Amino acid sequence: MSLPKIGNLAPAFSLVNQRGEKVSLKDFKGKKNVVLYFYPKASTPGCTVQACGIRDTQSEFAKLDTVVLGVSPDSPGKLQKFIDKYDLNFDLLADEDHAIAETYGVWALKKFMGKESMGILRTSFIIDKEGRLRHIMDKVNTKTHDQDVLAILQNGI
Repeated sequence: MSLPKIGNLAPAFSLVNQRGEKVSLKDFKGKKNVVLYFYPKASTPGCTVQACGIRDTQSEFAKLDTVVLGVSPDSPGKLQKFIDKYDLNFDLLADEDHAIAETYGVWALKKFMGKESMGILRTSFIIDKEGRLRHIMDKVNTKTHDQDVLAILQNGI
């Protein structure tokens, strides 16, 4: 799998959020920029730091007409528990069959502690109001992710 190309329309998606409601990229067309970030697993240390950073800067994203959506292979129920535990204020999307992760080129073979397995490569995609892919962050620092994305948005996408 390869990543989609910057400047092209972002791959369409429709996934359910933590409440079981369908969320689609087309819902935001002409209205909001979208930060679509893929993360491996809810409630793990790095994913928690990343999500809490977004939670704490949500008002800054709103000022930039931007919605943030997190995507993982977790079930909607597990996503709701993650949101409740950390008081997250944005939607998380369940990609249980990892079909959207595959479409975006972020489902791949990973190596951890000598073991290989398929999983999500932590990656963020910034999509403009017209649905065009404007930026890909494939080297994500979980501690500064929110600030890194805000800087890109503030510099104009």
